Amino acid sequence: DVQLQASGGGLVQAGGSLRLSCAASGFTFDVYTIGWFRQAPGKEREGVSCISSISGDTYYADSVKGRFTISSDNAKKTVYLQMSRLKPEDTAVYYCAALSSWGGVTLIADLYDYWGHGTLVTVSS
Repeated sequence: DVQLQASGGGLVQAGGSLRLSCAASGFTFDVYTIGWFRQAPGKEREGVSCISSISGDTYYADSVKGRFTISSDNAKKTVYLQMSRLKPEDTAVYYCAALSSWGGVTLIADLYDYWGHGTLVTVSS
């Protein structure tokens, strides 16, 4: 079975940094896109960033561009989200998801096939 395990969340002060990890297992496909999404209390889910396993192309939401960096270790099937200059509005549960058998980049959540449990990021002011 495909499993995605997100980790690395925690409490950090505004301006600080955190690195999230998404460890994937059980993939039966070599081409995939891993995306990070987040959902704050009372708000809709929002796409944050994604990376293609085949091209390495990345994509960022405007709200995090220049502050967050996504990277991957394909051998370990692990994707990282380095978050810097965090703001209180970045507080949310962060989820990673996999879109199988397509090498593009998109933050359209409905296209993602597999979802992991989230990790909570809290940014204090």
